[in-house]
Amino acid sequence: MVLDRAAPTAFHAAMTLHFTPEEYATRQSAACHALQAAGLDALLMFAPESHYWISGYDTFGFAMFQCMVLTARGDLHLLTRAPDLRQAQLTSTLPDDCIHIWPEFQGADPAADLARLVADLGITGPVGYEGDTVGLTDRNGRALHRALPGLIESTDLIRTLRRVKSPAEIDMHRRAAELSDNALDHALALARPGAFEGDILAAMQGAVFQGGGDYAGNEFIIGSGPSALLCRYFSGRRHLDPTDQLTLEWSGAYARYHAAMMRTILVGEATDHHRRMHEAAVEALEACEAAIRPGRAMGDVYDAHARVFDAHGLSHARLQACGYGMGAVFNPIWVDFPMFYQGNPLPMQAGQVFFLHMILMDSDAGQAMTLGHSVLVTDSGIERLSRHDLGLLLND
Repeated sequence: MVLDRAAPTAFHAAMTLHFTPEEYATRQSAACHALQAAGLDALLMFAPESHYWISGYDTFGFAMFQCMVLTARGDLHLLTRAPDLRQAQLTSTLPDDCIHIWPEFQGADPAADLARLVADLGITGPVGYEGDTVGLTDRNGRALHRALPGLIESTDLIRTLRRVKSPAEIDMHRRAAELSDNALDHALALARPGAFEGDILAAMQGAVFQGGGDYAGNEFIIGSGPSALLCRYFSGRRHLDPTDQLTLEWSGAYARYHAAMMRTILVGEATDHHRRMHEAAVEALEACEAAIRPGRAMGDVYDAHARVFDAHGLSHARLQACGYGMGAVFNPIWVDFPMFYQGNPLPMQAGQVFFLHMILMDSDAGQAMTLGHSVLVTDSGIERLSRHDLGLLLND
C-alpha cells in the first residue's frame, strides 16, 4: 500500500505551489495546535479545501476515496489513488514517503488501507474526521466507520482556521475579483437584443481563463426572460428579446480563490418596477455593508437586508439568505460557509471575505433584480473588491 520512495526528479523540481513553504508551515502548525486543543491525536481530512489549504494539493480526485492524515505531532500523510500520485508530487508540499496509494482491484477496501496507515503512524488516541464534505460519500463514510470505529466529527477544525485569510490569500481574492469584473465587462458588451446566451457565457468564462484564472466552484448562472428569476444554472440557451432581463451570477477564480458577483442586466428598457427593485437592492446592499463589523453577528447582516426589502414592500420577492463566505473551494459549489441568515450568531472577523447578494425574484410581476459583489472585512468595516459601481445596468 505504501508508495516506494522516489528520488527527486525534474518533475519534482517543477512543483506548482501558490504560496511560500513558510506559509504552508504556518498553516500546518496552526492546524496541529487546534488538533491538540481539541484533544485529538489525529485528524482524517476528506475535504479537498483542507488538503489544498494545508499542503497545496490540488485535484478533483476527492470524487474517489481519498484522505489526508494530520497527526498531533505534525506528520502529514496522503492516501489516494494511483492517478493522483503525480498530482500530489507536483501540487503539494508532501514528500514522496508521505504519499500512499491504495491498490485498485475488485473488492478493494481503501477504508481498511486507511486504518492500516493510521496504525502504522502509531496513532492510538482519539481521532477526528471531516464528515461534512463532498469528499466523503455516504458509502465511503460507512466503510470508514466500520474500519475505524469511534471517530469524532471534527469538520469545523480546519474550516474555522480557513475563515480568516492571510495577506497572501487576500491577494488571491483580489485577483479573483479583477477576473469577475472583467467577466462583467464582456457580458455588458454583448447583452443586447438578439444576443445569444451562449456567446455571453463563453465570453465571461473566457475572460477568466484569459486572465490566468480557473473554473469556478460551480457553473456560472445565466438566465433571461422568465428564467431570469432562477438563481441556479440549468441547461438550455436562448436569444435575448428586444426587451428582456438577464440575470447573471458568476465568480472569477484565481488559484481556487473566489470573488463572486451577481447582476441583472436589463435589455431594451427598464420598467418602473425594475427601477424600484434596483433602488431597493442598492439600499439593501449598502445596509449590509454597514452592518459588517468585526465582532458583530452574521445575523445582523441578514436583518439589515430583510429590513430594507420589507420596508419597500418586497418581502415576497426576497430570499432567506443574503450571502456567504468566499475562499479556495472545490466543486460542486463556491459557497465557503458560513452564510448570512436569520439568527446566525457567528461573529465576523477582520480578514474574512464575503459575497453579498441582494436577490429579488418577483414571480407575480415576472421580473427579477439582483445585485451582488464580494467584500473584504477590515478592522473598521469593509472594502469592496469589485471596481464596478452599483448603477442600474441597461443596454438597448
